[in-house]
Amino acid sequence: MTHSVEARLRRALDRPSGPSSDFDLNPAIRPASDKPLRAAAVLVPVWLRPEGAVMLLTKRASHLKHHPGQIAFPGGKVDATDAGPMQAALREAHEEIGLDPGRVRVIGTLPVHETVTGFAMTPFVGLIEGDFAPLPEAGEVEEVFTVPLTHVLTPARFAIEGRVWMGSRRRYYAVPYGPYYIWGATARILRGLAERAVE
Repeated sequence: MTHSVEARLRRALDRPSGPSSDFDLNPAIRPASDKPLRAAAVLVPVWLRPEGAVMLLTKRASHLKHHPGQIAFPGGKVDATDAGPMQAALREAHEEIGLDPGRVRVIGTLPVHETVTGFAMTPFVGLIEGDFAPLPEAGEVEEVFTVPLTHVLTPARFAIEGRVWMGSRRRYYAVPYGPYYIWGATARILRGLAERAVE
């Protein structure tokens, strides 16, 4: 089981893919700015459990200024002290959910995702094996939860929805799971992985 999941993910990561951004479904809202994008990185953590592989996701704390209560991957901006984006993703995962970087086996990256907030975010797909008890960082993370990997690797689970944002209607991908409304950049990145993981 573990080998087949890893092999499928590796095949998916080896396949070509187009760009990924918050503007994919909304090209008209892309800002006409020459301001350089800021580097950020996230970990796309796949936990290989005996009962089946799951994706680890976080629900951001409701008091945060940016994206309160939204579903996200562990991650954040690349700091000057980080050796690079991958170290930033692993550092943030350790800070946000208590995941020891030594427990993560990074197997590849997904396309850099440009956010509407001006970040160039690199998603790193990492495998976790064995027991793990998430420790959400109270200042940033309200909850850590899992979603079956099969759910987020099934393109048919994704829908295009919309809402009014800054005076105009914005469309976005969503892949709800139980009480969790997974949408926006997180869903777009997962959608890109799902498209490439079709066997």
